[in-house]
Amino acid sequence: MAGMKDFGDLKSFRDRLKVEEHLRKIEKAEREKRERAEREQAVEFRSAVKDVKQLPESDRYVWRPAHEAELRRQAAARRPPTDDEVQAILAESMLSDGFDVDGLLDEEPTLSWSAPGVGPDVVKRLRKRHWQVEDELDLHGLTRDLARRHVDAFLRKSNKRGIRCVRIIHGIGYGSAGGEPVLRGMVHSWLVQTSETIAFCVASRADGGNGALIVLLRPALED
Repeated sequence: MAGMKDFGDLKSFRDRLKVEEHLRKIEKAEREKRERAEREQAVEFRSAVKDVKQLPESDRYVWRPAHEAELRRQAAARRPPTDDEVQAILAESMLSDGFDVDGLLDEEPTLSWSAPGVGPDVVKRLRKRHWQVEDELDLHGLTRDLARRHVDAFLRKSNKRGIRCVRIIHGIGYGSAGGEPVLRGMVHSWLVQTSETIAFCVASRADGGNGALIVLLRPALED
């Protein structure tokens, strides 16, 4: 009887092996079917895009809306600030007279500057008066500290109004001590530091020449 039992167990084991082998064959067939389908799709895709050419990279500045975190920060900023926060904001936003612009600017009549990410075509169009000057600030007769405050307030106000292009008249410097154009260099330095400024260039002779700058502001990027 024990032998019959062993023989029955052996037959059951053999049947189980057959079932497992059959399942492995089915699984292998399904895998090969999927692989064939993937290869066929890859061939179809390569055939579909064989004539597609990659677009050349653009050096244009691309404006992107603020992220959600920035939007939340702006919403929180709408509440009335405390006295300490007001002082901190004023200290942070103060334009520095000692900002180093060596290597960014030169003193040639063709002087120009553009923010990182702004393509050279923007400066070329600015020189050709692609954007009409919508407002101007004349700094004649102002001290350096007063001129700095005027420039900062003027740029902020212009951006809020959606103004795209302005002229800042800083003068040649003949009236300053020693006849040196101190204010001119300061204005260059201040503009480079502001987030409102996208680009600027020396004005044409009709717009004031070396005594003025044509400044492109951030709303111009939303055209």
